[in-house]
Amino acid sequence: MDYDVIIIGAGPGGIFAAYELIKERPSCKVAVFEAGHALEKRKCPIDGVHVKSCVNCSRCSIMCGFGGAGAFSDGKYNITNDFGGTLYEHIGKKQALDLMKYVDSINMAYGGEGTRLYSTAGTQFKKLCLQNKLNLLDASVRHLGTNINYVVLGNLYAHLKDKVDFYFDSPVKTIQKTEKGYRIIWETGSCECAKCIVSVGRSGSKWMEQVCREMDIPTKSNRVDIGVRVELPAVIFSHLTDELYESKIVYRTEKFEDKVRTFCMNPNGIVVNENTNGIITVNGHSYEGSDKKTENTNFALLVAKHFSEPFKDSNGYGESIARLSNMLGGGVIVQRFGDLIRGRRSTVKRVEEGLVRPTLQATPGDLSLVLPKRILDGIIEMIYALDKVAPGTANDDTLLYGVEVKFYNMEVAIDEHLESRYKGLYIIGDGSGVTHSLSHASASGVYVARHILSENRSD
Repeated sequence: MDYDVIIIGAGPGGIFAAYELIKERPSCKVAVFEAGHALEKRKCPIDGVHVKSCVNCSRCSIMCGFGGAGAFSDGKYNITNDFGGTLYEHIGKKQALDLMKYVDSINMAYGGEGTRLYSTAGTQFKKLCLQNKLNLLDASVRHLGTNINYVVLGNLYAHLKDKVDFYFDSPVKTIQKTEKGYRIIWETGSCECAKCIVSVGRSGSKWMEQVCREMDIPTKSNRVDIGVRVELPAVIFSHLTDELYESKIVYRTEKFEDKVRTFCMNPNGIVVNENTNGIITVNGHSYEGSDKKTENTNFALLVAKHFSEPFKDSNGYGESIARLSNMLGGGVIVQRFGDLIRGRRSTVKRVEEGLVRPTLQATPGDLSLVLPKRILDGIIEMIYALDKVAPGTANDDTLLYGVEVKFYNMEVAIDEHLESRYKGLYIIGDGSGVTHSLSHASASGVYVARHILSENRSD
């Protein structure tokens, strides 16, 4: 065997799996294959001056590379079983929470010390939300900020780079089962291992589907979340964000009884582009340092859509809506809430005359030509509901960027050890369809590493 363990994907799941393997058994021969660049080489060409929109790089530095899609996020680690995935269904609620807390302690040891841990426990806002038909989910939230998150990742890489073999810019083509383990094949070679951990994240969804087909690993369709990113003056949500930072609020619409939720709240943050499989969608970041804070807060409003027979391609549905936005706006579309309610498109002049200064250069347009009516109706209902707990949310000048789509990998059939039907082949992180967050993905990496080590001890 060339390696004891090969990890495919250097996102949070892969990083924490490698960390735990080396920590507990320094002699363990570990390799990590990553389609994207090393951390210091991950640079998006969009600078707002010379390059103002996505140029469709062959490998998107925002979505892949060391640190995964979370490397340039605002570094929010939600320590909860209420959202972020269903890892607890496989390993138990207590163990899932304990592992998330362990991940938090490592982040603190590698550069995150001094950052704040927020909590919704015992907050006055729980009652306020319930009085207005909103549900504030319980969680502890560690906010690293984009800048500190990058520091933590850099320190983790410095710790691992001489103990683990990293293969950057080396997308794996396929996995083959061998008599004693697995063969990993990439463009310029192949190598073998006793155990293989697949942690390819959401950006590896199409590759994961291909591997599951080739190896006959059962899967089932997951959901897709579709919606917009809201941007408004930070003071409107300051009473919530100052105490909670990240508030996950769920609303059930009166018209269709669909669930609409807030997601990825970024106080004093910026709105950014995101490239997923060549499709430009919208996301948000925020920084811990005061020098990079803006006067705006942004967050997503998402409607989850599940599909059953005969249609199973939930991601394909989300992609088609995002492509329509790209076709009409050349990328992301922005619209004032007041224009949306009045049934007219936004123009450059209307946006410029508004009170909210956009932090992303997007094309003014009409989101009603892009989003299905049921989804748009739910978003509008949610904005009016939020206006009752954060007055000003439904102001005319509130900006809506579209579309935001959260693609979830189809859920791969794995057991209580996160092991596939093939012994020694583990599927973890967001690529498994089981986790949907930094904390859950990281915890799954630690969990599998410990299981591998315990199996070796028993051997």
